[in-house]
Amino acid sequence: MHVPVRDLHRAACDRSAALQRDRRDLRLRAIREPGRASPASVDPARRTAKKDWMKQRSQEPIHVGVLFSQTGVTSVIESSQRQATLLATEEINQAGGIGGRPIELIAYDPQSRPARYHALAEKLIVEDRVRIIVGCYMSSSRKAVIPVVERWTALLLYPTLYEGFEYSRNVFYTGAAPNQNSVQLADFMLRRFGSRVFMVGSDYIYPYESNRIMSDLILERGGEKVEEVYLPLDASAEDFVVIAKRIKDAQPSFIFSTVVGDSTALLHQAYAKVGLKPDKMPIASLTTSEAEVQQMGAHIAEGHITSAPYFQSLADAVNQRCVGNYKSRFGDEQVTNQCWEAAYFQLHMLADAMRRVDSDNVSDLLRVLPGSSYAAPQGTVRIDEHNHHTYLRPRIGRANAGGQFDILEQVERAVRPDPYLVSHSLQDWSARSRLTGRA
Repeated sequence: MHVPVRDLHRAACDRSAALQRDRRDLRLRAIREPGRASPASVDPARRTAKKDWMKQRSQEPIHVGVLFSQTGVTSVIESSQRQATLLATEEINQAGGIGGRPIELIAYDPQSRPARYHALAEKLIVEDRVRIIVGCYMSSSRKAVIPVVERWTALLLYPTLYEGFEYSRNVFYTGAAPNQNSVQLADFMLRRFGSRVFMVGSDYIYPYESNRIMSDLILERGGEKVEEVYLPLDASAEDFVVIAKRIKDAQPSFIFSTVVGDSTALLHQAYAKVGLKPDKMPIASLTTSEAEVQQMGAHIAEGHITSAPYFQSLADAVNQRCVGNYKSRFGDEQVTNQCWEAAYFQLHMLADAMRRVDSDNVSDLLRVLPGSSYAAPQGTVRIDEHNHHTYLRPRIGRANAGGQFDILEQVERAVRPDPYLVSHSLQDWSARSRLTGRA
């Protein structure tokens, strides 16, 4: 039997309309008939519960772990890093936190012992459910924490200068790399004081590697390494007097110091005790900051040289405001320093990144932190997209009688971090950046 096409089409339309009516009737019965499950969107109780859960989550704090030592040989500098972290956290929370969620710090004292950094990093992640840690000063402590954050897919923000030659996807390095302090210091000291250098350092990885880099820079310029010695982190005052006498006998052009912690004051005090003069044979350092100067006394530190991206004496308005806020919060006797500044700006950079993704999820932060920038006290800084280190602004400072540093030289623009120091040459682009304000 032949059926016209238009009749087939009309029949198909009728069946479609009937199916639509059946589906509509089923939905209406599901809503109206008692005993039938209702969609969550029309269930007032479930809708209210969901809103309450979302509101509760929006008010939950974001936990950040803090590992800065309050006791032990590096407690002076790490205490300043801890206070910088506290100040930045208070500022972030006063500004509304992260979408209304405050940052809450969970802090422990690793006591300047690498093994405790490792154990406490595990505790923060496993027991406290933290996924972001800020902290560490010595390279040995950083290296103790890195395997932990890598294993648990967490993050470490490390606000300390270091020896370079490292990369971890789970670490952001906000302190200076070797091409942002060692290159500039070598260039300055060779120009100003001569090419014979006596190297003294603490007995751990950072001094070994920093002295290796400085040795290359000195030797390629035709200089001479007079001697290279290391002392334990708990060396005594008398141990440093013995070294100071050896320095006096050797008569180098300058001393390159990579001693850290309490040893910094002991070295400078021994130097003064044997009658050495900084205008003729200064101590040059990457680590002697305002904190160590305050510890040893300005009269002991005066005249010695430090290379760093930040000094408290910077006249920049952002820096002066931050220093004022810090002193108002923690006391007029407090001083800032390069590690303080890195600890301060890195937390603000972290907060800005969390606001951008409305999350503290590590995967999201790994996506947005690289390439981010911040108007820091030293000037605008930026995290490199490829190596997780930070564009910084190298400077040379000389300690003065007031416990601060007179800035002798500084670059005009931030220097890209090169943690692997592909070239040790003093003629590379970072060393050739135009310097201003020479004394």
